[in-house]
Amino acid sequence: MAKKGQVFQQYTNEFKEVAVKEYLKGLASFKVVAENLGIRNCTQLKVWVRKWRDGEEFDVRKSLSNPLKGRTRTSFASVEEERDHLKVQVDYLKKRYPNLVKEASSVSKTTIK
Repeated sequence: MAKKGQVFQQYTNEFKEVAVKEYLKGLASFKVVAENLGIRNCTQLKVWVRKWRDGEEFDVRKSLSNPLKGRTRTSFASVEEERDHLKVQVDYLKKRYPNLVKEASSVSKTTIK
C-alpha cells in the first residue's frame, strides 16, 4: 500500500520496451534484468512482459477512464419530494443514534437560558 508522501518511479514507454526486449532475449531472469536496469521490483517487469505478449498498451489506467464514477446522485421532481426524503433520513438517524438527539437538545436548552 502506498504511504503518505511516497514518490513513485515512472518509466517511459521506450524504457519499458527496452526492458521487455532485454528479458525476451532469454539471457537473464526477471530479477537480474530488473536489477541491471534499476527497476525497483521484478514484478513490474513481469507485468510489462505480460502486456507486451498480449499486445496491450503499457500505461492503461482504468481508474482514470471515468472521473465521475461513483454513486449516482438522487434527483427529485419537486422541492417537496426532496424535503420528504430528507425528513426520512433525519428520522432514521435519530432512531439510529438517540444519544446525539439528547445531547443536542440539552445543549440548546442551556444556551437559551
